Amino acid sequence: MVYHNTHSANSQYLVPSSRSIVQELSLPKPPKPESNHRFKRDLAWCIAPTLMVSFKYAWAGVRYAFVTQRNFRIHTLIGIVAISLAILLDLTPVEIAVIGLTSGLVMTLELLNTAVEAVVDLTVKQSYHELAKVAKDCAAGAVLISAIAALLVAGSLLLPPLMTRILLLIR
Repeated sequence: MVYHNTHSANSQYLVPSSRSIVQELSLPKPPKPESNHRFKRDLAWCIAPTLMVSFKYAWAGVRYAFVTQRNFRIHTLIGIVAISLAILLDLTPVEIAVIGLTSGLVMTLELLNTAVEAVVDLTVKQSYHELAKVAKDCAAGAVLISAIAALLVAGSLLLPPLMTRILLLIR
């Protein structure tokens, strides 16, 4: 920091220059892109060098959730059943898409819930912390709300044609 001398009648004071204060308070400049327009990520632990490697990591996460998370398997099965039933009942493509989107949302939130739980467990280790409980409960609550919404959507789209077919079979 650069200081300027100021004089008063009785003493001498060192006061920082306004330019040095601005330089000290300013944010660091982002790194300049290299010639191939890729940014350096010095703080990143591992960088996927290609798009295919990125997909590999993403599928590894989905596979991990499917193998280790019972609820993810349940949501996957229910989503497959709901979409299959929608196709068998000749629902419109838009209705099938809505069921697919809501099922996908539930599965996505289940993946995020798994990620939150893993990070919280990593952070608090083997100890209990009230904020860790809050984080885990809120993530699980997000999955619950999306699952209820998906159930309402699928029910409102699937039940009327399903009931019609059942009533035709009974008669």
